[in-house]
Amino acid sequence: MMIEISSLLAKSGILASDHTSVVSMNLFVALLCACIVIGHLLEESRWMNESITALAIGLCTGVVILLTSGWKSSHLLVFSEDLFFIYLLPPIIFNAGFQVKKKQFFRNFMTIMMFGAVGTLISFIIVSLGAMHFFKKMNIGTLTIGDYLAIGAIFSATDSVCTLQVLNQDETPLLYSLVFGEGVVNDATSVVLFNAIQSFDLSHLNSGVALQLVGNFMYLFISSTVLGVLAGLLSAYIIKKLYFGRLVYKLNADELSLCFLFMKLDGDYINFYLNYGHSTDREVALMMLMAYLSYMLAELFYLSAILTVFFCGIVMSHYTWHNVTESSRVTTKHAFATLSFVAEIFIFLYVGMDALDIEKWRVVSDSPGKSAVVSSILLGLILLGRAAFVFPLSFLSNLTKKSPYDKVDLKQQVTVWWAGLMRGAVSMALAYNQV
Repeated sequence: MMIEISSLLAKSGILASDHTSVVSMNLFVALLCACIVIGHLLEESRWMNESITALAIGLCTGVVILLTSGWKSSHLLVFSEDLFFIYLLPPIIFNAGFQVKKKQFFRNFMTIMMFGAVGTLISFIIVSLGAMHFFKKMNIGTLTIGDYLAIGAIFSATDSVCTLQVLNQDETPLLYSLVFGEGVVNDATSVVLFNAIQSFDLSHLNSGVALQLVGNFMYLFISSTVLGVLAGLLSAYIIKKLYFGRLVYKLNADELSLCFLFMKLDGDYINFYLNYGHSTDREVALMMLMAYLSYMLAELFYLSAILTVFFCGIVMSHYTWHNVTESSRVTTKHAFATLSFVAEIFIFLYVGMDALDIEKWRVVSDSPGKSAVVSSILLGLILLGRAAFVFPLSFLSNLTKKSPYDKVDLKQQVTVWWAGLMRGAVSMALAYNQV
């Protein structure tokens, strides 16, 4: 009977499809391993890191797949918006909040919020209006007002990961905190803007709709932040009350070894020794699940999950992390960093292969001149949009700073401006959503 079912499934192509998926996943995991190994070997190079290595390997893999598939596809896996937003993005954003140097971040909090929120709105307006002005003259197709606003939101989402790879957090703490903080808040703001645009009928745009859009944006921004803070505080309260590692401080390692040597341990301490690893597992598991729950709750209530999980990470690192055992602190720090690292490599590897998507190049080949002009216009608008807020807002920020070390000098302003020119995974996911 089993043989007949298997043969039937094989004839219908189901088993073949499953086998193809397994082969693709094996190859993709092998490529992830190759990215890590080669990135480690090139660690001393100033111009190469794991992210750039993943992009390069993705490009090379895309070429090989194109050749072997007869110029039909360059992908091992099909991009899924759910895969990105539900599985890959949460560990990256949470780890960003969890590992942030809070002293520098909150010391420059107002400047970061100005760059990440107000600056993104300025860039969004300039890109949207500029695209509307130029693209209508070029007659590139029937684009609605919603499409132009979506273009503004998509191209306002920066990707500062590559810039952070060449900045040292200890040597340039102010610059690092500005680029890092702006990048995270900018991603959250762009997603909030995009979701706000999608939820409104923009066919008849007027002052009332514009005010509703601004009000919805403020509601999403504040509600998402509050939800993340509450989730972080709740995790700290639960772990403190349950206190999984309550016997940790009874004995240190040397005393524990000595007690075992002289057989002086009573039942409680023997039980503690045997179950100490289990308390660490529970603490780490609870922190991970609470962080992920905050992200999914934000998605459930149509809030900005990026902003929620980012502030959840900050609160957890400040409160929850200090209520767990020493072993759990080490474990959580490395576990979150590892998950974030693998997710980033996964995204960069896919982006490298996606750059050779044959369908996209066919569209470009139909009108290469027009495509080059559109790309140039968008690049110019992005440059203008960032310049329109980085330099004026830096000037305003410097007026409120008394110490010269807290002021953003011209070189740092240029770095912040240039750091936001790259577009990464969030822009790609939003573009897939719109198309």
